[in-house]
Amino acid sequence: MGIRFRRLVKLAPGFRMNFSGGGPSFSFGPHGAFISVGKKGAYFNIEIPGTGLYSRQKIGTNNSLGRSSSDTVSMSATISILDDGTLSFKDTDGNDLTGHLIEVVKKQNNEVIHQALQKACGDINGKIKALGEIYSLTPDCRISQSYIPNPFNILPPMKPIPKKHGALGFFIKSIAKKVEENNLHAKTEFENKLIAWYRKKTAHQIADLSRKKFIEEDIHKSTSAMEAFLKEKLLGIVWPRETRVSFEVSSNGVCVLLDVDLPEIEEMPKQTALVPLRGYHLSVKEMSAMQIQKLYMRYVHAVGFRIIGETFAALPKIQMIVLSAYSRRPNRASGQIGDEYLYSVRVHRSNWERIQFNNLEAVDVIEVLNQFELRKEMTETGIFKAIKPFSE
Repeated sequence: MGIRFRRLVKLAPGFRMNFSGGGPSFSFGPHGAFISVGKKGAYFNIEIPGTGLYSRQKIGTNNSLGRSSSDTVSMSATISILDDGTLSFKDTDGNDLTGHLIEVVKKQNNEVIHQALQKACGDINGKIKALGEIYSLTPDCRISQSYIPNPFNILPPMKPIPKKHGALGFFIKSIAKKVEENNLHAKTEFENKLIAWYRKKTAHQIADLSRKKFIEEDIHKSTSAMEAFLKEKLLGIVWPRETRVSFEVSSNGVCVLLDVDLPEIEEMPKQTALVPLRGYHLSVKEMSAMQIQKLYMRYVHAVGFRIIGETFAALPKIQMIVLSAYSRRPNRASGQIGDEYLYSVRVHRSNWERIQFNNLEAVDVIEVLNQFELRKEMTETGIFKAIKPFSE
């Protein structure tokens, strides 16, 4: 078996010679953005943080440097997309690459750079898209909750096969005794594992039957079960901005009061982006104050729509929902920060069921809430005034 080794010999500032089993190679230039001369071809190594994109491409010869076709040209560079959409090219020490090296990196990694730009563009615009689509996942309350069995997928332990002591066991008693002891130990260990497995299976089956009863019976008659199930459903929603909900189910189980703590308008996205057909940059555009206000207007209504829909779908006994949404805002008279209700809506199940949930993309969530009993003072551009919410 051969022994591979690698050794670094310092020849001069900025110049290195590497020895390995594949033969010597020479390097010069700063660490992370260097040229090495060897026998394996020419490569560029490019990494773009935050995108998951990495490129290692063979680039052929480097005759412009006066090397032969067997020379190796290797570069390591990190490309970052800055907030203004421009690209930053640095070596692994964090030093800026020279203009010549930047042009070479662009030329040899054109596809991976544009993939990164497209991904960054999608991330920026995706934040806005996520806000607008939160209501589109609202379930149809006319489809009743159904219990989905949870199978026990843990396999039982394998029964061990007793080992034989062989011919020596007939003559050497200690060998036969040792084999028997090992077999007994394996058998005992298997029996203990089997008992533990049966216990886990039994506990799983009991929990599954309890879950079945909870969904098929309890949430139809027990207010505590209704509250537990609604909490579970609301916690399962992935909000694009932090949104907190508190609620109370009436004693007769036919009405729910919901209070929604909305995100502030300052938390809305403020930029859009696109990738130009030419060049190596991202075109980032700041949204106007009016655009942000309208985006916020649509989002706070979409939040209410989604919560109302989730509540009706989760609790089939509920016939009326009162949802009031508030935000923390400075009081115009005192300047103190406090909770101000933006809207309050009362919805009956019979009216909610008129919505075509199979065509939600055609629904305007603002108009939907407007057709119910609604308290709201809002301008066309989405500026809210504080209102007094419904009490029941």
